[in-house]
Amino acid sequence: MLGRLARWLRVLGYDTSWDARIDDEELVGRALREDRVLLTCDRKLAAERRPSRCLVLSPGDPLEQLRLVVEHFALDAQRPLFLRCTRCNAPVQEVEKRAVADRVPERTLRELDRFTLCPRCGRVYWEGSHTRRMRRALDRMLRG
Repeated sequence: MLGRLARWLRVLGYDTSWDARIDDEELVGRALREDRVLLTCDRKLAAERRPSRCLVLSPGDPLEQLRLVVEHFALDAQRPLFLRCTRCNAPVQEVEKRAVADRVPERTLRELDRFTLCPRCGRVYWEGSHTRRMRRALDRMLRG
């Protein structure tokens, strides 16, 4: 339900766990065991399971949800971006261009020198038009 919000929180560098297959009991237990805040749109889950730290959000635009989470928890929206893998949440590591040359489009390889790699899932990241659009969206929603 909040998978896109989870990705945006990871873009901001926050350790964010998300699993669409997890049931409510395990979700609340995991939040407690791992000392996490539970973000949900499920009012029934919050009312019945009463997780110790929980914020109930309305379904909708993930950037609006992100703005509400940042405001509610007074999160730092000025911190460096793109330090975590948006897919699996692991911290990314800067790598040399040659280490990812076989997994990056030729044009990107010619034009850029800085790449990061997720050590867990192997996803490669670089500053391109997609990240520029994401930065603009965050600026409009959080920093502007």
